[in-house]
Amino acid sequence: MDYNKTASILRALGHPARLKMAEGIAVYGCHVNKIVDKMGLPQSTVSQHLGALRAAGIVTFEKKGARSCYCLTDKRFNKLLKALRQMP
Repeated sequence: MDYNKTASILRALGHPARLKMAEGIAVYGCHVNKIVDKMGLPQSTVSQHLGALRAAGIVTFEKKGARSCYCLTDKRFNKLLKALRQMP
């Protein structure tokens, strides 16, 4: 296990908004505007959080016209998020 990389991933997911975004992206796959609407946060705040998730290697994005579509980089994140959902 690469402990530095794992710690970086856990730090990124340690913020409630980023954890919620990662879960939403895992379930729905999302455009930035949809994330902004669901989170009720300013677009600039959402972009900062998505930047942190990208920097940690959790999400990636693809430009589709004027929109950016985000998805998880690795299916193992689905398992991690599922395990976190089962915690009390």
